[in-house]
Amino acid sequence: MNDWAGLAWLFVLLLGNAFFVAAEFAVISARRSQIEPLADAGKRSAKTALWAMEHATLMLATSQLGITVCSLLILNVSEPAIHHLLEIPLALTGLPEEAIGTIAFIIALLIVSYLHVVFGEMVPKNLSFSIPDQAVLILAPPLVFFGRLVKPVIVALNSTANGVLRLFGVSPKDEATSTYTLDEVATIVSQSTREGVLSDDSGALTAAFEFTTKKARDIAVPLDQLVSLPEAATPADVEKAVTRHGFSRYVLDSGGGEPAGYIHLKDVLGLNVDPVVTGRNGYTDPIPAKLIRQLVSIFEDTDLEDALATMRRSGAHLARTFTATGEATGVLFLEDIIEELVGEVQDATRRL
Repeated sequence: MNDWAGLAWLFVLLLGNAFFVAAEFAVISARRSQIEPLADAGKRSAKTALWAMEHATLMLATSQLGITVCSLLILNVSEPAIHHLLEIPLALTGLPEEAIGTIAFIIALLIVSYLHVVFGEMVPKNLSFSIPDQAVLILAPPLVFFGRLVKPVIVALNSTANGVLRLFGVSPKDEATSTYTLDEVATIVSQSTREGVLSDDSGALTAAFEFTTKKARDIAVPLDQLVSLPEAATPADVEKAVTRHGFSRYVLDSGGGEPAGYIHLKDVLGLNVDPVVTGRNGYTDPIPAKLIRQLVSIFEDTDLEDALATMRRSGAHLARTFTATGEATGVLFLEDIIEELVGEVQDATRRL
């Protein structure tokens, strides 16, 4: 191989090295949330990119193999060519042959190292960090194709690496982490707000983060502060309570301080039946037991988001909170939980 061919190979190998470096960082930096919609829309490159992100360790092994091969070839093919080309002008200086060889080697090594680090490593790495979502769509398909060509080698290398990790008690992961913890999201929002790229005028974001730190007991209404009705309440009692307080839901008190259930205003509408025909007066008789809604029970130290999930699953708007000994401490209203997230929610029937 002549010297000019060696320089041509230097250019080709730098491109190859840059490709593997860029592909490696694109796979681990790209956001799954940005790629999945494209894959769902049928974009083939996005589907391949998702596969690569889900098999990140295999893709990293493929990239490292490519980087290592390109780096070794650069030193073994391109460095001698530059070394020999430098010896020609250095020979005109009259220096001893041994000195010329040493100087040419050092200069050639510096040139190759500079080109390798800057154009083969730093430029592609910074490019993938800057536009990871676009880069992974372009680079993942050829990387996956190359990985399949050398699959036996990649599987052997990856299995060896995973085996070493297990010896140290570390469980290998195949997929790159693309999610954030609550604290990380809170930090991102706080910094974005300070820099003026995000506004939270309604306070909804701040409320969402504070919401996760609260317990059921923090917003439950204590039993002694409840606007409740006796267990034998009648529709007439409900009408009087609505007229006075304006709430649409009322807890029924069993008499011993224990909530027996609750009634919604709409449950008693239409109970004013004709006593002449039916033999009873639905307006002044106790509300039928079948219309009384049951309270779901929630431990007072339950996280508020878990309490919300429990109430949603049961379909209950009210929940009884209790202590570790089973004693009722208050009633948790779904409306109050929602207000922790979105602010004041006004009951349509409430008197102001």
